Amino acid sequence: MKTDLPLDIKLMQMATRAMAVVFAVLCLVMVGNWVVRHPGWTIQGISVHGDVAHQNAVSLKAQLTNALRSRVNTSFLTVDLQQVRQLFESVPWVRTAIVQREFPNRLRVTLEEHQAVAWWGQAGSGQLVNLHGEVFEASPDDSDNLPELAGPLPQAALVWGLYQKLNNELARMELSLERLELNERGNWSAHLDNGARMELGRGTPDNLIERTRRFTGTLNQLTQRYPGELQAVDLRYPNGYALRLRGVTTLDGGAPGSTQNTR
Repeated sequence: MKTDLPLDIKLMQMATRAMAVVFAVLCLVMVGNWVVRHPGWTIQGISVHGDVAHQNAVSLKAQLTNALRSRVNTSFLTVDLQQVRQLFESVPWVRTAIVQREFPNRLRVTLEEHQAVAWWGQAGSGQLVNLHGEVFEASPDDSDNLPELAGPLPQAALVWGLYQKLNNELARMELSLERLELNERGNWSAHLDNGARMELGRGTPDNLIERTRRFTGTLNQLTQRYPGELQAVDLRYPNGYALRLRGVTTLDGGAPGSTQNTR
């Protein structure tokens, strides 16, 4: 016949079981720490893949391996991949880095570099615009043919997008943009590769493209009638535009360089 044990014995048994569980957990923690800290799990190497046109892969790996040892946990099992990614993305020209573990003790890093398409601000400013309209800091190897884009920094992608559309439209006239700028008041202006200045005014990109098409669609007719080098064009008129041509007088008694309006 089963009899109930005294309360003090029950409490002793419960305490014994609890101590056994705690001991087992501590043992597991100690074993886990030993495994994690074992030298066999120390990161032994980093392989770099992807875009390395502006990086020396060997020196980059050496530089960042040293940085890893001093700034992040270098155990293969516990290394913070997000921290390693940020470390790589702090390097000039690196846009994104994908970091993966390679068993048993290596890291694989795949890089995407910025592709510079323009200066931001002024040529030589140290700030560039990439294909995604993002501004980054770096020094290009060859910057002679890069145009200039300028405006409020949050609008960099908008400026780059409009630049591409305008340049495609101006190519019909064998012209191209050297500089496109958006000022704080929302007015757009540009400099062409022939030295002429172009005022586009305010409006959406579609508005500005429509004004530019009106200009490119009729410029040949005007230059045939009024031969002269283009100096300036003002597209801010609602139904037309104004031209300034070198050596052309279009007003009675006017001097060379007067303005020609077309409507």
